[in-house]
Amino acid sequence: MQGVSRTAFYVGLMRAMHRTLDSEPWVVDDLVSVTLFGEALRVQLAADPAWRQDEPGIAMRAYILVRSAFAEARLRAAAARGVRQYVALGAGFDTFAYRQPAWMDGTQVFEVDAPATQAEKRRLLARAGIPEPANVRFARIDFETTALGDGLRAAGFDAARPAFFSWLGVVPYLTRDAIDAVFRYVASLPAPSEIAFTFAPRDSSEDLVRRVAGLGEPFLTFFDPEEIAPMLSALGFGDVELLSPEAAVAFLGERRDTLHLAPRIHVASAVVGRLSGVAPAKDAR
Repeated sequence: MQGVSRTAFYVGLMRAMHRTLDSEPWVVDDLVSVTLFGEALRVQLAADPAWRQDEPGIAMRAYILVRSAFAEARLRAAAARGVRQYVALGAGFDTFAYRQPAWMDGTQVFEVDAPATQAEKRRLLARAGIPEPANVRFARIDFETTALGDGLRAAGFDAARPAFFSWLGVVPYLTRDAIDAVFRYVASLPAPSEIAFTFAPRDSSEDLVRRVAGLGEPFLTFFDPEEIAPMLSALGFGDVELLSPEAAVAFLGERRDTLHLAPRIHVASAVVGRLSGVAPAKDAR
């Protein structure tokens, strides 16, 4: 796994743990992750009981699930508006493309990631016998060195058509210049293109910051939540939404297990142009 993002690998493991450690309702119904990680999942759970009991770990798993559920809900709403290109930025070991619902019919999917992580994911998919769908294309992009537009164009992306982007768990690891370049590119696309993303606040948990640095992937950029809407509006976005704590908890549903969120969650979306008469993402499941 040399060169493979360790944080992306652990995020994938935590999505797989949902079907193993938690009970229904499933925040994200992702049996594909269980198959994808297989033995690695069993080893992690056997070696470290904290995955089952650690309060911050449980809250982190809930956050990872809710941010995926939010992005998938926004994608479904975008598809209902006729958007037929979906780009997963820093796709890591996300499995949405391998469990596509019927409403994705006719949509072209682009998975964007660094070469080593993308290669490891495709190796695990092949080993698990999970086929790569015909509508999925792969773009090998390092956000710090490759222009997103160039990398997507080489993979067949059509910049003359709107697209939906998910960018989960990536922004904190990039420089501000690289982050702004991605937002500017998305803002340059036709309306109603949209991006759903996560960010790290300036007062992020010192323990979390220390842990990711220990994995060799330190946080580089932080934002205050109050900065997000003005920043994106200045770049040309219209509607900007920060997921509220109440809306985030709604994604968890009525639970009988210990899955819970921390008090704050930093997930947002921004649309090129403005939407009117469209149901909020939490109602578009």
